[in-house]
Amino acid sequence: MDERLEKALEFSNFMVTLDNQKRVIQEVFNQNIIFYHNGCQFTVTKELLCFCNMLIDRNQNSVVLVDDNDIPIEIENLQKFLDDILDIYYSASNKFFADYAQIKNNRKIDKIVDL
Repeated sequence: MDERLEKALEFSNFMVTLDNQKRVIQEVFNQNIIFYHNGCQFTVTKELLCFCNMLIDRNQNSVVLVDDNDIPIEIENLQKFLDDILDIYYSASNKFFADYAQIKNNRKIDKIVDL
């Protein structure tokens, strides 16, 4: 096989593998930001974090939120809820960052796949 064609094929395989690994760590991140509270499921987003923080800034101690499944739930201790979701988001985003940095630093297919 022509050397240029072989290098192009190798690069193509590398890019496909890289994209697959990025997709996998994105899916892991999306799963890690799910928070369960009193039988309800919340996806921890920046919007949820900001909304809860705004309510606390306005001296709200409890609030009714609608979860991912459109079920209303009363959060009685809003500060604890905010602390919990902040921990979830912080941990998930740091893991995502570390995994992405590891993929970015590896330049060979066998190193990327072994993550």
